Amino acid sequence: MARPEAWRLDPAAYPYTTTIQTRFQDLDPLGHINNVAMAALFESGRVRFNRAMGLMAFRDHRWLVAQVIVNYLAEGQFPADVEIATGIGRIGTRSWHLLSAAFQDGVAIATCDVVLVMSAETGATRFPDGFREALEGFRARADG
Repeated sequence: MARPEAWRLDPAAYPYTTTIQTRFQDLDPLGHINNVAMAALFESGRVRFNRAMGLMAFRDHRWLVAQVIVNYLAEGQFPADVEIATGIGRIGTRSWHLLSAAFQDGVAIATCDVVLVMSAETGATRFPDGFREALEGFRARADG
């Protein structure tokens, strides 16, 4: 996988940041945060982001994770906290991209790109009123 664009490694490019504590159990035998734990850290950041954006107000609609890509850039360490910075990337008519980066001591250790799809019991559906506007307000910015 190619190294992410430089702007993705700048916490200022993301409108939302949350701090997540690492745990001893997150470590692999070499003493680094393991890949499964890193995915869980990104998931926790994603859930907190959704709440901060107010997406939980759209309770009559649901969305599903269609794709997750994690790009590991450096070793994560315990007991240092991880800052998960998140913003919205591309927005379609039924799906959107969530862009995140994990930082320890100001250094990017991983990025995570997630594609989410609006869903109904009968299949994919269009965004409800106000949803796109909520997404637009939390765009990640290449200019930091």
